Amino acid sequence: MGEHEPLAPEIEDSARVGVDCALKVHRNLGPGLIESVYEACLCHELGKSGIPYAVRDPIPIVYDGERLDQYLRPDIVVTSHLIVELKAADALLPIHEAQTLTYLRITGLRLALLINFNVIRIKHGIRRLIL
Repeated sequence: MGEHEPLAPEIEDSARVGVDCALKVHRNLGPGLIESVYEACLCHELGKSGIPYAVRDPIPIVYDGERLDQYLRPDIVVTSHLIVELKAADALLPIHEAQTLTYLRITGLRLALLINFNVIRIKHGIRRLIL
């Protein structure tokens, strides 16, 4: 892969807060729960941090120059800069990364956090994906 342009400071700040909130959630809950529990707790932590976020906000799909009646619904979009996709899986698979990268391409955003909470150490479950 080639070099990427540096990310704007506000995007990096959003990512830092997102990771910090994920760490708090994992430290308090650990692995083994369903994705929706982690999502609710992560949103709670994001709210406590004062950072704006949207959960599964519909993003219209434009294909071949036309806006379609289909929508993307990323798990969480933080400060309109960062996609956060959550998993509670045995392992992150290439398809999880591919889906998240597709969300970045379609939305025009540059950074996503793909977070799998079903790990012993959360640092092994967080992937930064950059376009």
